[in-house]
Amino acid sequence: MKPSFSRILPISLLLGLLLSQASVLAQGASKTASPKVNAPPSADLRYAIKANQKGLSLDGTALVRWRNDSQRYSVATETHASLLGKILEAKSEGAIERDGLAPATATEKRFRRGQTTTTFDRAARTIRFSASDASYPIRGGEQDRNSAIWQLVSLARANQLKAGSTVSFVVAGQKDADPWSFKVGRQQTIATPLGKLKAQPISKVVKNAGKDQKVEIWLASAKEWYPVRLRFTEPNGDFIEQALEKISPAS
Repeated sequence: MKPSFSRILPISLLLGLLLSQASVLAQGASKTASPKVNAPPSADLRYAIKANQKGLSLDGTALVRWRNDSQRYSVATETHASLLGKILEAKSEGAIERDGLAPATATEKRFRRGQTTTTFDRAARTIRFSASDASYPIRGGEQDRNSAIWQLVSLARANQLKAGSTVSFVVAGQKDADPWSFKVGRQQTIATPLGKLKAQPISKVVKNAGKDQKVEIWLASAKEWYPVRLRFTEPNGDFIEQALEKISPAS
């Protein structure tokens, strides 16, 4: 006996409903799996430095080597002052995950001081410090002081930073880790060695002006959202300002 149309029709509707639900689920899975960040292409960035340290005015240069192979990143910084020579070496390296940079190690060597290492032990889910006995749990999203800037760049490139919004994550230093919050400002035009550029200002929210360092960053969309200006100000008024003067393709 041939099946009647009255029996075929409900089955066809059921199949259509199932296919429609499968399509919605597939779209939802695809949307969920999409990355929240867009790390910038590899490049060498040269900055002009101006600083005031303990009443002494200094100038110099900084070279930042940013590398991104889509799965891993590294960022290495060398800063030279005209009177003192090399005053800072810093490096961060790790993985690039859906939510952003996931540091493995961060090293830092300041003028006349020994090198320190901050280790992000993913297996033990713990951040450790060579310069102290402190430790900090890894819960997700933690950065070091070098990678934090490039995490912001990667978020900006993915259109995740809106004017007026605040983004927060834990930042590990040489001896400990603290939650940092960054306020996103409205785009503005600033003068740089590369000419006038529209830039997105981002500033660290300072909770204790007598203790906390102030961090200000300007990201330029026309330059792959690289930081075109950075300024670090200490509670005593000492500061270091970096202005981007050259971008070179990674060699």
